[in-house]
Amino acid sequence: MDVDWSRRGAHMHANHGVSVPVANDAVADANRVVIDPDYNSVSGRSVRIIGYSMLAEALVTVIVLSDDGVDYGVNGWLANEKDQRIYREADAHGQD
Repeated sequence: MDVDWSRRGAHMHANHGVSVPVANDAVADANRVVIDPDYNSVSGRSVRIIGYSMLAEALVTVIVLSDDGVDYGVNGWLANEKDQRIYREADAHGQD
């Protein structure tokens, strides 16, 4: 998945300390978990991706919104306990 960070990449880095390369690394994780729609989405349009970033050596949560065929990065942060659990449980069950 190619994610366009042109609108929110600087915000994510400034507010959460997650760089665009780290977010992209998490999105590219072969064992990532995709939650569509994101369980916190008000509109029901955003997608939550939980993936491991080798660059950060940590699980990262990335929020993406598709619009007119473009996947825009909305935000990203180090995964909280809930998302870490979701990732571990999906990995234990061999789910994508």
